Amino acid sequence: MKKKIINFLKTKGSASGAEIARNFKVSRQAINLHLKVLVESGIILKLGKTRGAKYSLSGNLSQFSLKHVKLFELKDLEEDKVFDEISLILNLRYLLSKNGYDIFYYAFTEALNNAIEHSESEKCKIEVVVNPYDIEFIIRDYGIGIFSSVAGKFNLSDEVSAVGELIKGKTTTMPDRHTGEGVFFTSKSGDIVHYRSHKICLIFDNSKKDVFIEQKKRIKGTEVYFNIKRKTRRELGKIFNQYAPEDYEYKFEKTKVFIKLFQKEYVSRSEAKRLLTNLDKFKEITLDFKGVKMIGQGFADEVFRVFKNKHPDIVLKVENLNPILESVIKHVS
Repeated sequence: MKKKIINFLKTKGSASGAEIARNFKVSRQAINLHLKVLVESGIILKLGKTRGAKYSLSGNLSQFSLKHVKLFELKDLEEDKVFDEISLILNLRYLLSKNGYDIFYYAFTEALNNAIEHSESEKCKIEVVVNPYDIEFIIRDYGIGIFSSVAGKFNLSDEVSAVGELIKGKTTTMPDRHTGEGVFFTSKSGDIVHYRSHKICLIFDNSKKDVFIEQKKRIKGTEVYFNIKRKTRRELGKIFNQYAPEDYEYKFEKTKVFIKLFQKEYVSRSEAKRLLTNLDKFKEITLDFKGVKMIGQGFADEVFRVFKNKHPDIVLKVENLNPILESVIKHVS
């Protein structure tokens, strides 16, 4: 019977236990015994935990796609219990590597907690999709919007300015209850991570080590999209250690700022001051100049002389600086 099941799946691609049982005109109980042995031996894969679970040959993953969508009331919702429910339904411990499971759990619960505590929304829609080689979630609330919330809390001129504050890290509208680390570390842990609210979509493409903003059709509230390979080699501990290393007693004291996020030319001191806002919270700052075409002497002087002299204990590093711009920094430092 096991060989018959294998041959059937070779032809069919994927099928539920009920479909296989009907094909061979045997009971579900009888077919389940054979399926269990084939799954445990690794010959076939089982996706899903319920009666709707499907089976496929382990070499035929391209046929697989699982989706779970549900609308939740946010009042008194507990993010870890929601994750446990979805994990059980989709059998995530089996489908993900340990690294993938740990990262997905962290990112999912951080994003959902933000919706619960910050969005001022009554409901949120959660969608989790397992693809052949990756897994993703979308958490969408219908509240005030993440960028609007930050802009209002810190009296910023617009939501684009709020994006700049958010990606530095340690930015939270509830400092008595949150550290502001969740968005920062979530954005570093996935392959692709989006934060979309109103007309702004902030995109982290960690496979290309890039971050950028796109203008989208306006939506109400916030949508968080997170994607990672199911068998990822990323390690959550290493991601934390990169920005909260032993040298700083495992505290979040390092950050990286992508200078070109909003513009490719920086000239004035006022632009430098906006860039440096709240960065004095850190002990080590890396300024990534990838894509920046020009910096003015006033900007350079404010960053590399005035700020450094005012905060001599802060380590200021530079990455991806165009050699043409080095002379401007050397002139003021």
